[in-house]
Amino acid sequence: MNEVPRGRLKVYLGAAPGVGKTYRMLDEGRRRAGRGADVVVAFAECHGRVRTEAMLDGLEVVARARCHYRGGQFEEMDLAAVLDRRPQVAIVDEFAHSNIPGGGRNAKRWQDIEELLAAGIDVITAVNVQHLESLKDVVEKITGLPQHDTVPDEVVRRARQVELVDIPPEGLRRRMAHGNIYAPEKIDAALANYFRPGNLTALRQLALLWVADRVDEALNSYRAEHAIGGVWETRERVVVALTGGPEGDTIIRRAARIATRSAGGDLLAVHVTRSDGLAAGASHASLARQRRLVEDLGGSYHQVVGDDVATALVEFARAENATQLVLGASRRGRLERFVTGLGTGETVVALSGDIDVHRVTHERAGRGTLLPSRRRTLSKSRLIAGPVAGLVLPVLLTLVLAQTRGTLNLTSEALLFLLAVVGVACIGGVASAVIASVTASLLLNYWFIPPIGAFTLDDANALLALAVFVVVAATVAAVVDRSLRLSRRAARATAEAETMSSLAGSIVRGGQTIPALLERTRETFGMESAELVDEPPDAGGVTAVPAGPGAYLALHGRDLSSSERRVLAAFAAHVGSAVERARLAEAAAEVEPVKAADRMRTALLRAVGHDLRTPLAAGWAAVTSLRSRDVVFSAEDRDELLATADESMAKLNRLVENLLDLSRLEAGVLKLNLRPTALEEVLPAALVDTPDVEVGDVEEVPAVLVDPPLLERVIANLVANAARHSPPDAKVLVTASVLAGRAELRVVDRGPGLPSTGRDRLFEPFQRLGDTDNNTGLGLGLALARGLTEAMSGTIGPEDTPGGGLTMVVSLPLAEPAAHAERGRAGASGVS
Repeated sequence: MNEVPRGRLKVYLGAAPGVGKTYRMLDEGRRRAGRGADVVVAFAECHGRVRTEAMLDGLEVVARARCHYRGGQFEEMDLAAVLDRRPQVAIVDEFAHSNIPGGGRNAKRWQDIEELLAAGIDVITAVNVQHLESLKDVVEKITGLPQHDTVPDEVVRRARQVELVDIPPEGLRRRMAHGNIYAPEKIDAALANYFRPGNLTALRQLALLWVADRVDEALNSYRAEHAIGGVWETRERVVVALTGGPEGDTIIRRAARIATRSAGGDLLAVHVTRSDGLAAGASHASLARQRRLVEDLGGSYHQVVGDDVATALVEFARAENATQLVLGASRRGRLERFVTGLGTGETVVALSGDIDVHRVTHERAGRGTLLPSRRRTLSKSRLIAGPVAGLVLPVLLTLVLAQTRGTLNLTSEALLFLLAVVGVACIGGVASAVIASVTASLLLNYWFIPPIGAFTLDDANALLALAVFVVVAATVAAVVDRSLRLSRRAARATAEAETMSSLAGSIVRGGQTIPALLERTRETFGMESAELVDEPPDAGGVTAVPAGPGAYLALHGRDLSSSERRVLAAFAAHVGSAVERARLAEAAAEVEPVKAADRMRTALLRAVGHDLRTPLAAGWAAVTSLRSRDVVFSAEDRDELLATADESMAKLNRLVENLLDLSRLEAGVLKLNLRPTALEEVLPAALVDTPDVEVGDVEEVPAVLVDPPLLERVIANLVANAARHSPPDAKVLVTASVLAGRAELRVVDRGPGLPSTGRDRLFEPFQRLGDTDNNTGLGLGLALARGLTEAMSGTIGPEDTPGGGLTMVVSLPLAEPAAHAERGRAGASGVS
């Protein structure tokens, strides 16, 4: 029996609902059908979009299967019917959809599609990037919405073709505003939440990067199948090595130009810190400036620890899969390179393998380098070269002078040998100078002091010459060694000063100084970790120094030398200053609420004097008039005076209640009676003082867990505030919807709106931002609304109304969020 060849899968991937995946999917089905293919629509969700529904014309649509779940009736793809029909191509929408329990033999639609593919049927499907399993958590962090329906990435990656359906965020928002995605009553909520420009931009980037990775996988598979071993520079990753020297800016810009030659190129800057920290001699101020330059150019900065700089650079580049490595030309001069051998650049080239290495010339090239570490005065290469030169150089000089015997006298020959000894002392120090002086003395005695060809060590002159050679060599070597040590100390002191200056600057700038100082300390001394502790730890491998009263700076890692401990003490002093600064900031923060309360009391006294007296005076005047026996009022006048007194007393009562509720909120003694409450139960009482309000369809919103009288006060205050700012011919709109397991009540006005600079003070008591009449109202409405909402575990915030105005959004917990979420999963699970 012949095995049925597996069908081919094509996936249309979108960044968000409404980009046009279903339209593109049906359009391809029509084109394939026009070429003679047998195409059926197994399942397509058009969501009432006219243009999308028009694409179904001329295509065969398989009837959906009806199933019942928890008292509701739902429609699913009829997998059995599609398998019986056995078309060449099946169009199946919503790849990540979860089937209704009991509605089919598979829990997920992607499993249904797997059966169609196994039966030899080609499938065209669609999915949004938020439904990819690997991106579930990322999307939830971006949008705040959990993703219940997902499809494994591997299933999508196995598709023969993945095509991105892309549209810019602003274009998608225009499509939404024109009613081409959601129903009109859902547009405002969608634009203000999921379809915010930032959300759409982030989702679009996720989709582009996921497809780019898919393309990389396809390219790698092709190269493997065709045994292509060469480098295809489809995407550059450029690593630039920084030393903290003055040439850093030049090589950073050069590396950035290399990275930008290829679309999608990455720039990574790396600085190798030696394990002895400060001994690296790098300028921390220069590194900080160069780090900012790298980040301004769109790159990233990294720091690694390693004594072998060249090896650390190459290992980092390989770990980052870099294609190019950029470093500056050596600052060492020709003589220094000749004496000390290969430098970092030459070693990197030898180790780089298939990584291209660029050595960028600069104005400091060949003009001297940073001094070596103070751990040893001479480098390893000079320690080896010195003794060798002490043996070889006198022998070579002897061979040369033997060929010119008779040309020079003994004095000149002795001076030449002395010069050779001095040269060896400069190269290798005291030990090498002693070796050179003994060798030179013996050769001079044997070859040039009569009797030639014999040692005359018993001669006083010969012994004197040998002693002079040794003394001169030791003296020169000591002077050279001291000079190098002093230079090393000066370089180290400069590095320490720059480091301390950088640390002091970070303390002056404030911010998160303590974590930054701890991390700088760890990096500087090449330690595993750095922390602040109350007592010095007793464990081995820990160095602790005092950092202020009751605080110690503890470093875990290698043992520090005495000089490094001295520098560490200075670091600890800076950390102690930062700790003290943080304590002072905390003390100031504790005083701030007292000052704020004092300001509030002052504002209250200023506002109450007018706002409480006005209704009290009006009501008092009305009652006094009614009690007067000197005037006879008509029935109409009496009713008007009674209405005035009633209205004044009502205003006075509301003001007093607001003040009392605000004081209860601040004191934390407000009692709550939370119970499931339908919004339609609360709205009539909340809108009694503002009758000219348009109320949307709120019956579909499930019950919320609130205190009904408090919610009534919240809505009344928000509606009154919106009515005060709305034009006379514009009604206030009150709508409600469900988003992410919470109910969202929106109070929409068409007034002038509110600039972003004033929104931070919008909910402060006694603020009347943007009021046309700044002489009425205590400014407690929004402050009280926010306090009451937060007391009921809700949130409240302002948004711009599309077309102008301000929308206040109240988010409240549902009485049964789990049940609502289950109903949501049981219904239509996606939007294409």
